Amino acid sequence: MIDRLAIKIDPAIRVDHRVTALMDWLAGITLVAGGELRYASDDASFRRYFRIRTRQDSFIVMDAPPVQEDCRPYLRIARFLTDMGLQAPKIVEANADEGFLLLTDLGSTPYLDALQADPSSALTLYTDALNALQTLQQNGFAFQSSLPPYEAERFRMELSIFRDWLCEKHLSLSFSENEESRWQELTNLLVRNALDQPSVFVHRDFHSRNLMLTEEDNPGILDFQDALEGPLTYDLVSLLKDCYFRLPAERVQALALGFYSDLDESTRQQIDQKLFIRYFDLMGVQRHLKAAGIFARLNHRDGKSGYMADIPRTLSYIVELAPRYPELGWLVELISTRCLPALEGST
Repeated sequence: MIDRLAIKIDPAIRVDHRVTALMDWLAGITLVAGGELRYASDDASFRRYFRIRTRQDSFIVMDAPPVQEDCRPYLRIARFLTDMGLQAPKIVEANADEGFLLLTDLGSTPYLDALQADPSSALTLYTDALNALQTLQQNGFAFQSSLPPYEAERFRMELSIFRDWLCEKHLSLSFSENEESRWQELTNLLVRNALDQPSVFVHRDFHSRNLMLTEEDNPGILDFQDALEGPLTYDLVSLLKDCYFRLPAERVQALALGFYSDLDESTRQQIDQKLFIRYFDLMGVQRHLKAAGIFARLNHRDGKSGYMADIPRTLSYIVELAPRYPELGWLVELISTRCLPALEGST
């Protein structure tokens, strides 16, 4: 067995009991002998990621504490994506009971970094991402029945995060009886919109932080462990109306319609272009309300304040729909006159 001291630890890493257990596990893996462990990234969950470099190779190590995170869905979905022909991390070694995974390394350039560094690369990057999404939906058909369904109660719970964590907890905005009634009407509208769509394999976080720029088979796809069988437009709106990077509205519309034109004929016979865009736009409302609420929850519950700056961008997608969707009038007024001004005063 390799002495775990043969694997160096970057001084920036705080050695806690999880890191100690991780190093003990890595000590038995010949491939990483003599490597150096460094931080790679955190994410919005309890997972942590490290990078371990050897003279020959680079790997990613996932630390998923079993009490908070079950890594078994990650293992299962990773195999699905690989079988679909998509670029996802391959499992090198796994200790699911302890929550440790050794993965192939897809590099260190998320789409978000590449887009911010060179906005002119957007068309190329989004074309690759949309091609990958088409593959996910087409080849994912064989696997989607193995996924949990994206059910009405889950959609309702996700929407409640906006009301509970952003409005009430962060902004101290409580709903009157009439407003609560309007909120329930809106929730019903958005849930119906989601459930009326054809069901596909849904990644659930298909956006610029979870897509990696790779030299071959771009993009690399991360953070897929929460995949569900759900609405056709969910991942599309996650990508094109990204909470972290804004494309011009006219480009979003053009790319969404391009995606529609590439759907199989039977789907397009069921859903005309106008209905598809309605599905897409209202799916975005559900996702953006959920995301804004999660950003507030990360701040208050988990001490992760960095996402708060993304809330105005996220909610602005909803505001810009007002001229085309009068049924969103109450929500747009709430966001425009109460949420966004209060957010300016709370940061």
